[in-house]
Amino acid sequence: MKKIVVLSIYILLFGCDSNERWVKYQAVGEALGTTYGVTFIAKEKIDAQQKIDSVFRVINASLSTYIPDSDISKINGGDSTIVVDKSFRDVYLQSQRVYVETKGYFDPTVGVLVNAWGFGPEKPINQLDSVQVDSLMQYVGWSKVQLKSDFTIAKTDPNIRFDFNAIAKGYAIDRLAQMLDYSFGVDNYLVEVGGEMVAKGINVITEKPWTIGIDDPTNLESRGSAALIRLKDGALASSGNYRKFRVDEATGEKYEHTINAKTGFTKNSSILSATVVANNCMEADAYATAFMAMDLEDTQNLLKQINDLETFIIYLDEQGNTQRFMTPGFEKLLVQ
Repeated sequence: MKKIVVLSIYILLFGCDSNERWVKYQAVGEALGTTYGVTFIAKEKIDAQQKIDSVFRVINASLSTYIPDSDISKINGGDSTIVVDKSFRDVYLQSQRVYVETKGYFDPTVGVLVNAWGFGPEKPINQLDSVQVDSLMQYVGWSKVQLKSDFTIAKTDPNIRFDFNAIAKGYAIDRLAQMLDYSFGVDNYLVEVGGEMVAKGINVITEKPWTIGIDDPTNLESRGSAALIRLKDGALASSGNYRKFRVDEATGEKYEHTINAKTGFTKNSSILSATVVANNCMEADAYATAFMAMDLEDTQNLLKQINDLETFIIYLDEQGNTQRFMTPGFEKLLVQ
């Protein structure tokens, strides 16, 4: 079993007014298959580690496909008696909204494809062909699942498998932020899990908003930033095929982790990365994933209809040159 290292640090600091004392709390560790960091600044010493651990336990017990006895694993295995908890319901209902908005490009019933392409907990199918993919597509489709009034899940076929990994991390960040809000009344924090985050208030030590670097997918070796933004009272999520891919050992072929729910195949897209700023991280996470699968023009048309999503996309044009698109609202967040 992989050892999980958790580090919590308290730092006593003074603001611009020398009489203003602040306690900066930082917790870093591993959860949900990635790393996390929770930073907040308060007037007094607060130990949040137990609450942080509790949030991750709840999310894992409900939504982790890597835990055999989680609710989602049991439902994927065909158990129709599971009464799903608030975490599952929240993620399910948000997924349904994004599925409708994106016309099916975001579809968490792709679990069987996620496994087949080698990005899930089950053994992949080597050298998938169109016949095999077509066969698996009968188990994909949001119209084939239902959240019933008794909070159980109905599936038209027991082989349908949910995979909420493209939204659950964002949801976990929202839950951590809510914990800081309601359990401790913290007004200034930055919560990050695997590069996605929620920011509230400002860094009161510097008296500036939290500054976030956006990864540059064309310059990963030097870990340069494509942009710096100031994030206040909002959430940010990024998705990129440079983050996660699989190479077939037999053929050497590279499979990118974005799966087109309409075709069943991995998406070798001209979109290199998509970053979304939204009111909550669950929403930002889902749309960032969807925009990786959608064509840029479709994304731009959708953004004209949704006013509360600010987006930054790095893509390749027809000549193979790197280009950038950002909404006016995202541009206003840039550090000049």
